[in-house]
Amino acid sequence: MNILLAEDDIRLGELITHLLKKKAGYQVTWVTNGNDVYDYTVETPYDVLILDWMMPGEEGVSICSRLRKKGYSGAIIMLTAKDGLEDRVKGLDAGADDYLVKPFETDELLARIRALARRNYAPIQEQIVQLQNIIVNLTNRTVSYEDKEILLTPREFQLLDLLIRNKGQVLSREIIYDRVWGYDSEASMKTIDATVKLLRKKLYGRDSKDIIQSIRGVGYKLDF
Repeated sequence: MNILLAEDDIRLGELITHLLKKKAGYQVTWVTNGNDVYDYTVETPYDVLILDWMMPGEEGVSICSRLRKKGYSGAIIMLTAKDGLEDRVKGLDAGADDYLVKPFETDELLARIRALARRNYAPIQEQIVQLQNIIVNLTNRTVSYEDKEILLTPREFQLLDLLIRNKGQVLSREIIYDRVWGYDSEASMKTIDATVKLLRKKLYGRDSKDIIQSIRGVGYKLDF
């Protein structure tokens, strides 16, 4: 699942990002300014938006309302310290699907995301990508070849997911490290190259051509 988090509280943003990546295995983009949310959402089909009500730039409730007016049909969770009935009504009327009052338990956030994913939101429809003879289901997080499943570790799938969603773009090792392992990880940069090597072996040790390109001195690119 691909999630956009808009939260200006650095400590909370780090906690939520770590939780969604490490515990749930989701792909997460984190921004701290409301002005960035609309542009990110237009460019990328996020499954779930997690919006802080109060943050620099455009407020979450305003972003939510603007996206809905533009026809955005994805799931939106509003995070806020406002717990009054009037505020909850305002957030829901703006188009939010759920409303979580701070402080909250992280397990509750995960449960609410799972609940939203089970509903019929257009961006959470099954996403299938074909890499030559290999079929990747980004929704179910499965990879198969001739109807036989290829078992990937969570890290390998996260890396493949990141490359697919940024098809044709060169991703530096720093970006890959941050998106897949997290900047606070104790893994070394060499871990990226080792993971790519294992991923290539699992995917292209058959009759398919390797489409994960190494960009010398920079990082990797998926081109198919």
